[in-house]
Amino acid sequence: MSVDVKYSTEATATGGRDGRSRTTDGALDVKLSTPKELGGAGGAGNNPEQLFAAGYAACFLGALKFVAAQEKVRVPEDATVSARVGIGPRVAGGFGITADLTISLPGIERAKAEALVQKAHQVCPYSNATRNNVDVGLTIA
Repeated sequence: MSVDVKYSTEATATGGRDGRSRTTDGALDVKLSTPKELGGAGGAGNNPEQLFAAGYAACFLGALKFVAAQEKVRVPEDATVSARVGIGPRVAGGFGITADLTISLPGIERAKAEALVQKAHQVCPYSNATRNNVDVGLTIA
């Protein structure tokens, strides 16, 4: 698969799950901490799953707006996408993640919302990156 890259960014992590992660342009600089559920101390700091959830939610909403615009449907200002990302051991070994997206499109008829969500799932780069590798659930609120 080839991609005609229009934008790229770079981040560097130090210290693993209890360190820092920074983009080279300085726009993002986060302290990382391991959640208690994964054997860490928890506390102030974010973890990779939170960052993935935030990115996937924003990206999927962008994909929804893109496909809706193609169909001349206006996505309401109060539309939301919430992403719940889970992590745990895989039966086959190692660790894996899951993602469940809850999409709210107030004022859009349910059948139309379902069609837009399915189209967005085909367009969204996060959905394309996870397809056939991560269980992704889609729920319309």
